[in-house]
Amino acid sequence: MLKGLEVSVLRKSEALEENNTKRIDPEFFIKAAVEAFRRLKDEPRLGDFVKDGYRVVYETTKVVDRDEGVSDGLPFFLQSADITTPFINADRMACVPEADWLRYPRGRIKAGELLIEVKGKAEKVAVVPDDFPSRTLVTGTCYKLTTHEKWQRSLLVAHLIGRYGAILKDRLKTNLLVAYIAKDDLYRIPVPNIGEALADRVHAIVQSSLAKRNEILQAQESASSALLSAIGLADWTPPEPLSYTARASDVFASGRFDAQYFMPAKEQVKQSLAVLPGQLLSDRVNSIRDQWVPDRAPPTMRVRNYDLTDALVPLLDAEKEPSFADEIGSMKKVFKDGDVAISRLRAYLKEVAVVRTGDDICSVGSSEFIVLRPKDKAISPETLMVFLRSAPVQTILKWCQDGSQHPRFSEADLLSIPVPDAVATVSDQITKIVQDGFTARHRARKLLEAAKCAVEIAIEDGELAAMAYLDQAEGAV
Repeated sequence: MLKGLEVSVLRKSEALEENNTKRIDPEFFIKAAVEAFRRLKDEPRLGDFVKDGYRVVYETTKVVDRDEGVSDGLPFFLQSADITTPFINADRMACVPEADWLRYPRGRIKAGELLIEVKGKAEKVAVVPDDFPSRTLVTGTCYKLTTHEKWQRSLLVAHLIGRYGAILKDRLKTNLLVAYIAKDDLYRIPVPNIGEALADRVHAIVQSSLAKRNEILQAQESASSALLSAIGLADWTPPEPLSYTARASDVFASGRFDAQYFMPAKEQVKQSLAVLPGQLLSDRVNSIRDQWVPDRAPPTMRVRNYDLTDALVPLLDAEKEPSFADEIGSMKKVFKDGDVAISRLRAYLKEVAVVRTGDDICSVGSSEFIVLRPKDKAISPETLMVFLRSAPVQTILKWCQDGSQHPRFSEADLLSIPVPDAVATVSDQITKIVQDGFTARHRARKLLEAAKCAVEIAIEDGELAAMAYLDQAEGAV
């Protein structure tokens, strides 16, 4: 018996229906996708909802570090890594040269546009908020569109992240080295033609989910402000001298000979932290190096496996779908509830997150994570996360990185950062602010899940069943 063997049997006419390129690969005829298309083939198509759409095809001449780009007034560059469906993480966007802004006017995104990832994993969907930076170019991995009516945008969000929309989108990926969905294929995705009453409710729920973004951002900003005020660095800005020197003894002691490691901004902030009463990070946390090897685990063991991009959101929680051990191909770091995971790769992405999983299922993550476990309760994991994401600490990590293609900072440099005692004095306050933000994010995800499920139920059991589900779900959220 062949494990996992699946067979789809179709008539030739059905196999060629809306198959203009005459694909015969098994990915196109996966059973779930065939059944989803059968259910929805007589419904309207995504293209029927589109007022205007475009994917700019370009390769930027240079991605500019965010801090450098902002100080020079350069346009932002939105990449798929900046999207956490349906939100956009605008505070981590890099920049591109002014020449790119002038060269690609159709790549400029506007408030209210829907972004659909069509390259690579092709999983993400996002809505551009009203207060988004006006000068932003979007990566060519995303298709951007506007709908005729706002409620149509909400329906597309709910459908594309739902079971039917996701599988129909997934089957359209070309079987190339890098998967890609063509515009014509994207526009042919069937969308359920739901009635006005259900459409209005789905729209209201999606809009409520998107509105939670402001609560989340406010919590992040308030927590950061409270921490920086406590350590006296609320108004700190890094110096930018044209030249500087370093002692030969410091160079030999560090084992680094590159100029960036001795940037005055880094040295100044380290000294500002060191003069305050406190301890090094290494005195406050243990660096956990426990490893999980998939080959040594039972194949059917369930594991939550977090990628680096999961830590773009400052919370690794139990909503991550578990995988089986035999689906994981490499060694991982082990996480426990209350740990703080920080990626040592590309510090500017601020991939720092609190682990709040409950430990009911084994949690692991990329070997690029450094896992920190507080030694006591003086500084909460939430406060430590805010500290590590703060501008002063990020300045230190930025100039500790080594390597051009894959810049990393070392564990030793991270653990040598001074942590003032003043951080502990505001830990309770920061913890509450952060947890309020987590609650807002959780509610936003629950609202989006309700909209998604309502559309799925309408497809399977009709609109009355979907409305009854929403009556129950909205009361529980």
